[in-house]
Amino acid sequence: MKSNQYSIWIEAEEWAEGEWDIHDDNTDIIVTFEDGSRWVASFYTYKNIQTLAEKNRRTGECLHGKYFWGSDMLFVDECSRIRIEEVIEHLIRKGDFELIFGKCDESNLNE
Repeated sequence: MKSNQYSIWIEAEEWAEGEWDIHDDNTDIIVTFEDGSRWVASFYTYKNIQTLAEKNRRTGECLHGKYFWGSDMLFVDECSRIRIEEVIEHLIRKGDFELIFGKCDESNLNE
């Protein structure tokens, strides 16, 4: 599997103070390994899926909340940095990281 040397970028850490609710939110995560490869996934809290479904029922999106879809989705109990780091370490150790995270192609590496 991958080397244990990597960095984690959490989109929500870029948001303004108070915008990130670790119990009801979703955020993109990029893991960069020492070989330069980058991998992306979106972490959603279980509560956030319910919040999004309720919003979609009101707005009419996703057939009025009848479905929800996202690529490279991972559900967690909370979207804190501590939990995200814990989950990533676990996935690498178990050999499941590449099953859940999508590899960024070369055109995305320079963005």
